[in-house]
Amino acid sequence: MATSARVAEVLTANADQIPVSREPSDNIAEDDDLVRAAQKGDRTSFGRLYERYARLVHGLLLAKIPAHDVDDLTQDVFIKAMGRISTLREQSRFGAWLAAIARNAANDYYRRAVPEEALDDAEEANHPADPHAVADLNDAARVLDFIRSLPEAYRETLILRFVEGMTGPEIAARTGMTAGSVRVNLHRGMEQLREKLRPQTRKLPDGKA
Repeated sequence: MATSARVAEVLTANADQIPVSREPSDNIAEDDDLVRAAQKGDRTSFGRLYERYARLVHGLLLAKIPAHDVDDLTQDVFIKAMGRISTLREQSRFGAWLAAIARNAANDYYRRAVPEEALDDAEEANHPADPHAVADLNDAARVLDFIRSLPEAYRETLILRFVEGMTGPEIAARTGMTAGSVRVNLHRGMEQLREKLRPQTRKLPDGKA
């Protein structure tokens, strides 16, 4: 599964191998112009901002809420942003501003969340799951649980890098962080994640895995 494959990179990479010095694939300087156009009601420009920032919002939400609700909430975040974009005074702060909306949406999610266990049980009864698919989902969910147990700055940066596939410069440019902060978060986050995963892979005394 993609999530497991991405996180596997965390366990094998060294901090100095993380590409934080490479230029972003997008031209970040164009974002200010897109924001100005979107503030004037240009929906095409806002659509391009969505394409550029969807992974950021998706990753920030995935760091906090259940994966099955992330896609819908990502859409909600951009709908809110579109309605409020005229209030943004510094176009260069769009990424940080959007990230704040995403984090607030994640917090609101838990304030209004209701139990769905009964609904999930009924759906599973009507649609028996593929055992292999369930195993993959459980593995991905387990890894995400470990990442979510890390401090917020570390888990967000790890997910943006290894799940969403963003480069170090992209993370820095989109969130307003410095490249140095991204590097530190990745390095320390990987160290803590490896420590949490180590008991899961350590062999038992009798030699059995």
